[in-house]
Amino acid sequence: MTFRWLCGVLRVRGKTDLLLVFLFAAGFAALPVFALLPSLWGFAVASAVTYAVDEVLHTRAPAFVRRLAALQLTRTMRFAVRTVMLLALADRMGAPDAVLVAALAVFSAHFGLVILYTAVHHAIRRRRVLPVVVRNLDMSGAGIPQSPPALLYRRFLRKLLHLDLPAHAGLLAALAAGAWQPAGIGFALTAGLAVAAVAALLGQLRRARRTPPDDEVIAELNRQLAGYRPEVALYFSFASVSRDFMYQVNMWIETLERLDRRPLIILRERASFRYLGRTSIPVVCVPKADDVALLELPELRVVLYPGNAGKNVHMLRVAEAKHVFIGHGDSDKLASSNRVSKVYDEIWVAGRAGRDRYQRVRHAISDSAIVEVGRPQLSSIRLHADHVPGPVPTVLYAPTWEGWSDDDCHTSLIPMGVALVEKLLAENVRVIYKPHPLTGKRSRVAAEADRAVRELLRADNERRDSRDAQEAEAAIAAARPRLAEIQARLGELSGRLTGDDAQQLRDARVPAGDGEAEWHELRSEWHRLFWESRGPVRHQVILRQLPTLYDCFDQADMLISDVSSVVADFVASLKPYVLTNADDLPDEDFRAAYTTAGGAYLLDRDCTRLPEILRSVREPAHDPMAAERRVLKEYVLGPDRPTSMERFNTAVNALAEKAAAEQAERLGEGEGEEQRVVVGA
Repeated sequence: MTFRWLCGVLRVRGKTDLLLVFLFAAGFAALPVFALLPSLWGFAVASAVTYAVDEVLHTRAPAFVRRLAALQLTRTMRFAVRTVMLLALADRMGAPDAVLVAALAVFSAHFGLVILYTAVHHAIRRRRVLPVVVRNLDMSGAGIPQSPPALLYRRFLRKLLHLDLPAHAGLLAALAAGAWQPAGIGFALTAGLAVAAVAALLGQLRRARRTPPDDEVIAELNRQLAGYRPEVALYFSFASVSRDFMYQVNMWIETLERLDRRPLIILRERASFRYLGRTSIPVVCVPKADDVALLELPELRVVLYPGNAGKNVHMLRVAEAKHVFIGHGDSDKLASSNRVSKVYDEIWVAGRAGRDRYQRVRHAISDSAIVEVGRPQLSSIRLHADHVPGPVPTVLYAPTWEGWSDDDCHTSLIPMGVALVEKLLAENVRVIYKPHPLTGKRSRVAAEADRAVRELLRADNERRDSRDAQEAEAAIAAARPRLAEIQARLGELSGRLTGDDAQQLRDARVPAGDGEAEWHELRSEWHRLFWESRGPVRHQVILRQLPTLYDCFDQADMLISDVSSVVADFVASLKPYVLTNADDLPDEDFRAAYTTAGGAYLLDRDCTRLPEILRSVREPAHDPMAAERRVLKEYVLGPDRPTSMERFNTAVNALAEKAAAEQAERLGEGEGEEQRVVVGA
């Protein structure tokens, strides 16, 4: 408990990181001691430790480094402390006044040049912040200059501060030898390199001044859009974009790529690009509302919104297009029947359940505005009849997160998650634990429960037969290089661009069209290797984008989850699933309140029903909810024929044609009015 508490306070992840933190602290604490004794070799060792461990911590424990910065112990401050202690050591060891003055002058000049370099760097960066960022469009006509070399531009503060090393080493060598030439050489190197770096960056500032103004960049973008002529747009905004939210966009990419009409993705936050999945679709990020208004999209007919966000109003103003809320999952949560959805022309839901859910929001959404389109993303999920069970039952526990407030808190993690996992382990099942990406973002209690569940699964894996554990670790180690190689190649094929706004815009290109088959093959190989190397009995905690949620569905014999879209998606497999009833509502009331409970086994807060529920996996003939699941699947997700993709594509085409007809009608009325005015004149 003390170890976990200490790791939490220091924001480190394990024993190795904790040891590094103690070395770091001991090194800095020793500097003044050795400086005042004085002890030259003790100081040299302590100084070397602080240099080395500081760098390692930036890579291994960035959260700890951020915690130091919050306490004003920034990297610059740490370098300054080391320099002051070195000067104190030199004074205590009787260095001549001339050497001390020279050292003070050089170190002061070095820090001054760091400040100047930082100012120039900020000036370049401001000039290279552009009104848009683009992927999959050729923006070479905008005339954007090349980014400064990475040596000068990226992580510049770390490089500049380390230019004090020659001066430090030279002064220490001089103190050891009693001769001052090494100090002079070190001082000259530090000063000369710092001056050269500033001069080189000033040259880059001249190039940055050739960056085109915002209006020219947007004009070039509009020329590219005019050539592409997008007809359908997916529009996404969120206040704090991270990979935790970008799944709302990524889940729709493959569907958009299969449409008959030309799609476009419009994002509003720059950070979105970092987590956007692979796509050949043109993508435009426009952070400012004024710049959104400057986009010229005359043939845009349908705009799709996967989320309700305040910035949606900046796109809803486009009267020529039809606006559709498609959401990012079909669930019984309030967000899936929000009255705010009334601002859209249509609301597309998976099946009849979604229509009925909106109809319960009385006087808010008209029935004619709701269209059932299915869930095209679910076509790859393996059906129950095709599933091959492993040596022990596999349960996927995928709780939802705690929500924005306690009023919409549906997560089972807080009231029963730890007890549930303990009972699952007692039942000798394999657990795949995949928490919601936002788990613990708002509630510390949820974060603590999440950590406790992970610890339970880790400890249970360790308690298994050591020989099997060693074999499992060996298999994982053997697969790791190939998994890393595949992920690196997937990164190359993803289309993600590096660098700042200007560099990404400069490097944006129309996709060549190849790589898609390789992308899918590599993802399939990655998933196969991952699960094979983990074996069929060890518990797994899934926190990253790979393996995907749907691939976890395919591994599981049963899902245990909360009221969320995960349940509705899992229904597509027809496998047994469990809904947590943490408030211990009567079964009839719970099923009446939540549509997806219609085919679920309900689990009470104390998990007393768990052994009986698991019979549906251990004894497939004993599965009384199987018939209800088949009925519920069509009710929640719609019929199997026509396919969801066909229905979604048809809905897009129909709405686009409707928008075009209305636009033509408006133009006709406008021309008629002009003619009447002319005749009247």
